Amino acid sequence: MITREEIEEVVSKYDKSRITISTICSHSALQIFHGARELAFKTLGITTPDRKFVYEAFPLAKPDLFIEVRKFKDVLTREVQEKLIEENCVIIPHGSFVEYVGAVDIVNKLYVPMFGNRMVLLWESDRSKQREWFREAGLKTPREFKNPSEADCKVFVKYPGAKGGAGYFTADSIEELEEKIRSAIRRGLIKSLEEVSIQEFIPGVRYYFHFFYSLMLNGGFRVGEGGRLELLSMDKRIEPIDEAYRGLPNVPTEFFDYTVTGNQPLILRESLLKDCLDMGARVVLASQRLFPPGIIGPFCLETIYHPSRGFTVFEVSARIVAGTNLYPQSSPYTPYIFNEPMSTGKRIALELKKAMESGRLEEVLY
Repeated sequence: MITREEIEEVVSKYDKSRITISTICSHSALQIFHGARELAFKTLGITTPDRKFVYEAFPLAKPDLFIEVRKFKDVLTREVQEKLIEENCVIIPHGSFVEYVGAVDIVNKLYVPMFGNRMVLLWESDRSKQREWFREAGLKTPREFKNPSEADCKVFVKYPGAKGGAGYFTADSIEELEEKIRSAIRRGLIKSLEEVSIQEFIPGVRYYFHFFYSLMLNGGFRVGEGGRLELLSMDKRIEPIDEAYRGLPNVPTEFFDYTVTGNQPLILRESLLKDCLDMGARVVLASQRLFPPGIIGPFCLETIYHPSRGFTVFEVSARIVAGTNLYPQSSPYTPYIFNEPMSTGKRIALELKKAMESGRLEEVLY
């Protein structure tokens, strides 16, 4: 594992007045580059040849520099890492970065400084670690079943990693569950039963809360040691299953697909904000106990709300999520925190700027 001290050694050689914000060209890169540009940061995009034109199509979110790679995993090569370090790059992790490069390889092989605490990626990508994190936070979560024979209710089945819901499914019986798992193995979606997460199916409305935990700004909702928690925005994911009603009364099987294809904006009933903020604070405090210094920067709690059950948390994404792309300038909540338009991408850049100005850059990088 690459240590924090090794990253600090790399940062010590950076020209702090010429920090470059960098990420791979996917997921939320347009928002990250746009937010960095608004705060006068230089930007660098790591792209495959077939994606470069997308970023050229949006001039205000186009990175200043490109590094072309054959595949995104090549960011781990010595040649690419040396170029990134030469440009004083800070990597911003997002879902595609974690999926294509891999949390374990990021922790063990990526010597380029990364915004936030890279240890959270291990806790995000490991379902058992997520459950431990939620237990430590005291959150209500779906029941989990280690074996199909234990399932005594309708279940929802997920695969590891940031796959955007591809291949996820529900099952109403043990027999259906076992057959669908065998089918997933045959199709190469998973290698074994041990890879799946079998959860109790929870009815209700999905809310995905976009938080930011800041070490650099004062005031607001103070949580933990010297930090504040901000609720920047929220969304609901759009999946083919949401359109199933269009096929009534005979719904085609193609509708039963949980792959995320887009996002819808949401606001929450104001009386429920206390529950939302409390859940976010619990997650931050638990992270500080489990893997100090805990989570830094953006994260998302994925929840379901039912009027008689309250909020159930089923997942955490410990970095910027694609749902924040709905708000490149502002959300219904950021005007109550900032006196300027603020996206999550710009919020990351602002945290880096404040860290640089106060000589505390090492505190927000690992």
